[in-house]
Amino acid sequence: MLNNHLHIAMLSVHTCPLATLGGKETGGMNVYVRDLARELSRRGHRVDVYTRSQDASIPRITNGLGQGARVIHLPAGPEHPYAKHLIYDHLPEFVDGVLAQAEADSIQYDVLHSHYWLSGAAARELRQRWGAPIVHMFHTLGKMKNAVAQRPEERETTRRIEMETEIARFADALVAATPVEEEQLVRAYSADPASIRVISPGVDTERFHPIPAAHAKERIALCPDCRIILFVGRIEPLKGIDNLLRAIAQVIDRRPELREGLIVPIIGGDPDRVREDDEMVRLRELRESLGIADVVTFLGAKDQDTLQYYYSAADVVVMPSDYESFGMVALEAMACGAPVIASDVGGLSFLVQHARTGYRVPARDPQALAARITRLLTDEGLRRRIGQRATCWAEAYGWPSIADRIEGVYEELTIKSG
Repeated sequence: MLNNHLHIAMLSVHTCPLATLGGKETGGMNVYVRDLARELSRRGHRVDVYTRSQDASIPRITNGLGQGARVIHLPAGPEHPYAKHLIYDHLPEFVDGVLAQAEADSIQYDVLHSHYWLSGAAARELRQRWGAPIVHMFHTLGKMKNAVAQRPEERETTRRIEMETEIARFADALVAATPVEEEQLVRAYSADPASIRVISPGVDTERFHPIPAAHAKERIALCPDCRIILFVGRIEPLKGIDNLLRAIAQVIDRRPELREGLIVPIIGGDPDRVREDDEMVRLRELRESLGIADVVTFLGAKDQDTLQYYYSAADVVVMPSDYESFGMVALEAMACGAPVIASDVGGLSFLVQHARTGYRVPARDPQALAARITRLLTDEGLRRRIGQRATCWAEAYGWPSIADRIEGVYEELTIKSG
């Protein structure tokens, strides 16, 4: 743990850590920034999280992360939700806002901790003014997303790829969530291995812990005898929800008796506000065509105070993603004692211990996914054993131990720059 308290500028340009999870641009990164900022502020560091204002009516500065941590909303283009790739053109306005705020507060930051490629681009400009070292975390990598994109509109922009390549070279330290991401940074972005620190995201074990299933179901108004296969995440093609729906249809087709009392809640997005071309529309149509509308329910986004009950109530949590840099949902679910079935991709290959804390299956293989779901639904003893091991595994990812390692990176860089 650092002896000296630091002033830390945390940059999360495109998404606010206080936003409700499960929306179009909200997910694991929001949780990471929020919980890390909270843990660092508890230790006496002063943390300012700078993010783009998406609503002119909300306060510019809020202490919603607790004492010693502020979220500062700065104008950068239109003050409403906006396409991520277009935000790049408004980064000069964002940087000017950060500089003005720091000057008004008479703050000299010791560390710049940037998240996602847009924030890395802003951090470079701020380092030129302040000289503070940059710690950067990508959270997802454009080249990896393009490798699994199924349609042209799912591909990331050339601008993003080029900027990620630059960040991989100019950041003072890169934080990779897993050894898998470390290898991707070196291979695909020519990052210097000496600049990379493999530090997994953490989980709030005070919030996410096992709750008796009966109590959890009661809290979220689910019948006590129902079986629950849960998905939590953004509603986008990359998350592979269509693969989950096809797997559910196969489970019911092969074992019709499992249909009785089966519930598949899909948490994420907003079912009441969709456009004709949205993924939600495609998934609803698929649900109807597969004949599982009575089983699959789109619940929209849920806050984390509710999520812990869904995880604890679930018989299985499924992450059928085509790509995940880490897989925060899997970690939260395991902390609550839920077995996880995940695609054997990216960070999920590292996080989910096959046949111990859950199962890994090939991406885009509904038959393999259906087989694992059926196995867990029909073997209560196996479910219980895997859930118990998952909880023990997740305990190693508590935020205090993760923050210790992040502090170590800060200390290393501030000593060098000082």
